[in-house]
Amino acid sequence: MMSQRALLEVRHLVKQYAVRRGLLARPTPVVHAVDDVSFDIHPGETLALVGESGCGKTTTARAVLRLIEPTSGTVRFDGIDLGGLDARALRAMRRHMQIVFQDPYSSLNPRMTVGDAIREGLTVHGLADGRTADARVAALLTEVGLHPDHATRYPHEFSGGQRQRIGIARALAVEPRLLVCDEPVSALDVSVQAQIINLLRDLQRERGLAYLFIAHDLAVVAHMADRVAVMYLGRIVELAPRAALFAMPRMPYTQALLSAIPQVSPTRLATRLAARDAGQHVAGPGRILLAGDPPSPTDPPSGCVFHPRCFHPRKDAACTQQVPPLEEKSPGHFVACLKEPSHSTPVR
Repeated sequence: MMSQRALLEVRHLVKQYAVRRGLLARPTPVVHAVDDVSFDIHPGETLALVGESGCGKTTTARAVLRLIEPTSGTVRFDGIDLGGLDARALRAMRRHMQIVFQDPYSSLNPRMTVGDAIREGLTVHGLADGRTADARVAALLTEVGLHPDHATRYPHEFSGGQRQRIGIARALAVEPRLLVCDEPVSALDVSVQAQIINLLRDLQRERGLAYLFIAHDLAVVAHMADRVAVMYLGRIVELAPRAALFAMPRMPYTQALLSAIPQVSPTRLATRLAARDAGQHVAGPGRILLAGDPPSPTDPPSGCVFHPRCFHPRKDAACTQQVPPLEEKSPGHFVACLKEPSHSTPVR
């Protein structure tokens, strides 16, 4: 990976949930939400975490921040092991790691004014109070494209895009170095999405922020990310620089995921609509249609988690028995696949 020291180091992160089905249920099933996930994020870098719904993206992010406690694994921020911190030390560390939530409607307290919501972090961490805090709130609102007078209003008086700007201002109030963006534009209109994405990029350039950017919209990822990690059933199956991943995906699941990106063409659209009206099913050009459904995280398949749906021409019995490590197949390009030739060693 990069020679620069990583700001965030995640190693062998695991999060499991016990599913209780009554007093006499034995044995208790376990949901493998996150299973042996490792990655780094460097200062000023955006790592995008992508995959279909339920693959473990948000759980990974929350476990990294210790909003939920991981089952095992280590998370280091600037060399400090977060798992070894007590509650007081962790609260102090959280000043440097903030999150922007997916839903701008439920992430703000409806009983607090916008100014109070942004000021709260300043108060908790002892960064400012009184007129100094008021001035800081006004500056933050201006920085995210809102008016300082909005500080006296309540969340219900704003649109979804404006609320997400407020959420970003709240996260920036404590001057973090890492911002976790949990699908920050998925609940917004397309035109507003572009505004928020451009805002995040401007803030990153001006403040030197690092982003863990969770998304399912690959067009947004192509615009935001420096590197992309693809998750499937709780595991990272491919990790590569954005350009390399989009130009030459090596994991079959990634190939299928990228093939699903809509390609807008008036002629092609007219053909597909005519076929639909005629009761025909027409796959998109180059579209890979995966067979079956994703396995249950309570009963993941043995070996490679993707093998039941894999279409790799060299797939064999080894894929059903051996768990493929995330190995470097070409410089900077890591893939969890037994049938791809290796370049060097696995991710630690």
